[in-house]
Amino acid sequence: MRYYDLVRVSVREVVRKRRRYIGVMASIALGMAGFIVIITMGNDLKKNFNNDLDLLGGATIINVMFEQQPLERQEWFRDRTLDALARIPGVSDITKVALKTNALTTWHDRIFGFNLVGCEANYWKVFSFNAAEGRLFDERDIEEGARVCVVGVDLARQMFGAGKDAIGKILSIDDNLYTVVGILGGVRAGDRSQFVFLPISTAMARVVNISMPYSAYVRCATWDDVAPVSKAIPGVVKANQIDRGLRVNVAWEPLKQVQRIFWWVELFIYSSIVATMILGGFGIWNIMMATVTSRTREIGLKKAMGALDTDILYQFLFEALCVTLTSSVVGVVLGRVGIEYMSRMLGSRPPEGLFFVCLLLGLVFAAVLGIGAGLYPSIRASRMQVVDAMRYE
Repeated sequence: MRYYDLVRVSVREVVRKRRRYIGVMASIALGMAGFIVIITMGNDLKKNFNNDLDLLGGATIINVMFEQQPLERQEWFRDRTLDALARIPGVSDITKVALKTNALTTWHDRIFGFNLVGCEANYWKVFSFNAAEGRLFDERDIEEGARVCVVGVDLARQMFGAGKDAIGKILSIDDNLYTVVGILGGVRAGDRSQFVFLPISTAMARVVNISMPYSAYVRCATWDDVAPVSKAIPGVVKANQIDRGLRVNVAWEPLKQVQRIFWWVELFIYSSIVATMILGGFGIWNIMMATVTSRTREIGLKKAMGALDTDILYQFLFEALCVTLTSSVVGVVLGRVGIEYMSRMLGSRPPEGLFFVCLLLGLVFAAVLGIGAGLYPSIRASRMQVVDAMRYE
């Protein structure tokens, strides 16, 4: 019953002096909310950030290819090998390509040269490509061997003028006619803005002298997966086919730059959150010291009426705990709101268990913060002498 009374009195004092604590409580609540949101949504934010890494050189994309060996036939990727590579943990997607360099087409008596790429429908997903005009061919076009093509924006501008004027035009490549259904453009297109793309099934069946698919691109889920995936690829390929001339190309320098940037961003965010909560702790310590001073006569009166040193110690310690725990509860509510909002923005849902783990860690940290900030003022209050406290003005 004694502890119940101490808690009741502590809560009542905090409620009565709530204006004094509101700034500190807001600081701790915001720090707690930030901690929960960042930890819970961290993986989803990282995955979403990976979608923009192609602007920095395709840091999460690994190029796997078979190089031509002297006096040897050049190897190419079998479907079973690609299926095995797709099952490597950390692989988000994979696609193979066939290539013909110096392909030619004629438009209005002008000859245009370009690189011709035969690719799968998920090629666009691996590189995060979008159509500037029209559409990109899909899985149905691959299955049907459709005679359609996608033209790079720069090549389309040279041939047809405005990109939108290219849609529906007919191109003749190796005596076969193809309908232009889309224009590939944007920052991500890069040098591919001068390429022409065909469904790989169509290209392999109709284009003369096109290469076998000796090159493949593997997209990793996050940049943390690039190193382990790149190490696993040679073993997987060797287990499924001859690996003569296999080469794994990773954009290590852009990857290191991205990791370095994100590390500093994470450090700044976490440091800000910790600093906010520690400043809240110092605020509690300062307020509790002022509270002890202002309630010196009250402390002396309680001791004169028989209150023990431990009673005074626990009362002020419980007041500090009440402030931090109440703030953490408010922070949990704000954090939950933030998680729901960001989940809708990112279109993903973090594990529910992770939220409860963060909640528990946050409450434990708040309790430690409250004890740490309130311990010295509580000890000081409990050690006051009755006579000195009663005479205090």
